[in-house]
Amino acid sequence: MHSDVLIVARPGRQPWIECAGGIAARATEPDTVHLVSTAATPLGGDTVAVRVVVERGAALRVRSAAATVTLPGRSTAESAARWHLEVSGDLDVDPQPTVVAGGSRHVTSTRLLVDDAGRIRIRERIQIGRTDERQGFWSGSLHADVGGQPLLRHRIELGEESATHDLIGTPLASVSELRYPDFAADALGTVLELADGGSLATWQGDRLATR
Repeated sequence: MHSDVLIVARPGRQPWIECAGGIAARATEPDTVHLVSTAATPLGGDTVAVRVVVERGAALRVRSAAATVTLPGRSTAESAARWHLEVSGDLDVDPQPTVVAGGSRHVTSTRLLVDDAGRIRIRERIQIGRTDERQGFWSGSLHADVGGQPLLRHRIELGEESATHDLIGTPLASVSELRYPDFAADALGTVLELADGGSLATWQGDRLATR
């Protein structure tokens, strides 16, 4: 299954939303949209494409109603999610965690384009395995540009077949948070100040916090 979501935030208006496939989006407040699964997705072989446009002078928060659980499909274990973010206003993206269930593989890619007036916060939380599971693989990449110039190129892998995997001490959970142009002094983990403004915070461990 392929799912498409388009969200456009305009100043003084409700967000414009278009959806197809197994993901729906609902405006829950004037400046907030929640993503909701309408089918069991992503299974192996599924793809999800989310495009968010925030016009100058507009503000948008993107959330999800529940955690995303990836599962292997009949013919393949791998699913994918692609985010494309175009920001001239204020965007805050903080969905519930993605849980990569045992035996599944999930690949996430985020492309971020921010202009000189844009402000962004993106937090991504990943957990390999449900309760008592330690199998699964996740790869996430972030490609961020500001004003047409590179801001950040970032990639993380977790779980089986990742570069850091071993049976004794491998991390199975990750939290990443990008802010621009702000510095995320209160973010979880190690905070790195970026050369052209903003910051990237990263944390890895065995399990995500329950809150």
